[in-house]
Amino acid sequence: MGENRFMFRTLVVAALSLGLMGAGPPPLMPDRVEPVGNLAVAAKTFQGRAALQVTDLGPPNGHTDKLVVLPGTDFGDGEIELWVAGEPGAVGANPGARGFVGVMFRLSDDRKTGEAFYVRPTNGRAEDQERRNHTAQYISAPDWPWERLRRETPSRYEAYVDMQPARWVRLRIVVKGERARLFVDGAEQPTLIVNDLKGGAGRRGAIALWIGPGTVAHFAGLTVKPS
Repeated sequence: MGENRFMFRTLVVAALSLGLMGAGPPPLMPDRVEPVGNLAVAAKTFQGRAALQVTDLGPPNGHTDKLVVLPGTDFGDGEIELWVAGEPGAVGANPGARGFVGVMFRLSDDRKTGEAFYVRPTNGRAEDQERRNHTAQYISAPDWPWERLRRETPSRYEAYVDMQPARWVRLRIVVKGERARLFVDGAEQPTLIVNDLKGGAGRRGAIALWIGPGTVAHFAGLTVKPS
């Protein structure tokens, strides 16, 4: 009996490590996601990784309309980790395009309310220090866009991190209650700390890939660990 229990536990651990138990997030494939806004999505190989390419096709109409929702996800607390690469280059991109790319979480069913971390890859090695200071960003849609956060609480929800456009970078987001942390490229210490998520502690919702105006982005290797 003891040997059987040991074998069962071993099989469970193996199944979990292979992702065979639990639904998990859907694969990042065009036919398994829900674009919101004027976007194009396509399966591509980018710098050696199978990826979902997301391209902005038109002007923004708010702060949550450039999303690729992952159907079936219901996230409150836990960890989200994935590879992202962003660059300006969409048709009509203006000089202010930064390759904005990130993740929205706790997204409401109407796709209008959620929390997000994103990065501005072209800022990472800019010759302007102020731009560097704005590389990583937190926002909360729809009431707390970056403009309001920067105006009312300068520097609190932005930070510097080294990165380059059109290069893969690993993002890890850790969420617990009203607190969230953004880690970049395996760093032990967070790049950006938010202790007062504007949506509060009790919300749950979908996970979505997020891009900003003028961006061509790639996403790969998504994992989600609820807690």
